[in-house]
Amino acid sequence: MNGNESEGIRANAIARPTDGSYAGAVTPEEALALLAAMPEARLIDVRTRAELDWVGKPSISADQYLTVEWTTWPGAKPNEHFVEQLKAAAGADRPLLFLCRSAVRSKLAARAATSAGYTQCFDILEGFEGDRDAEGHRKTVGGWCKRGLPWIGA
Repeated sequence: MNGNESEGIRANAIARPTDGSYAGAVTPEEALALLAAMPEARLIDVRTRAELDWVGKPSISADQYLTVEWTTWPGAKPNEHFVEQLKAAAGADRPLLFLCRSAVRSKLAARAATSAGYTQCFDILEGFEGDRDAEGHRKTVGGWCKRGLPWIGA
């Protein structure tokens, strides 16, 4: 068994099952622990450049953090080159942990990557900012930030 196979097995052991269209879903804390335990794993942030610039991003190892927009800004148009950009950025099949604002686009990205041949695609539950609270604010109901995980503000 090679390193990537054992890493995938470890990631699959804690991932929540999905509908089968990708490997599974992990909490933000589990994602951070997997990144620490698996140097080959990559966090793929699928938010727009504007979100990264205005909101912030996880503070993790630079070689494990990649950005590939699921939609483009301005206009929120689907990124027609998502899969080819992912392949250029992430390389060979390895554990990929997809992150967006609230875990909607990241699920779609995990499905698309799986359809493109990646076998170890995981959605990070709750996303970076989580859902909106009663006042419409984020970062107060779940998400990477709310959970106190390392991040860099904009």
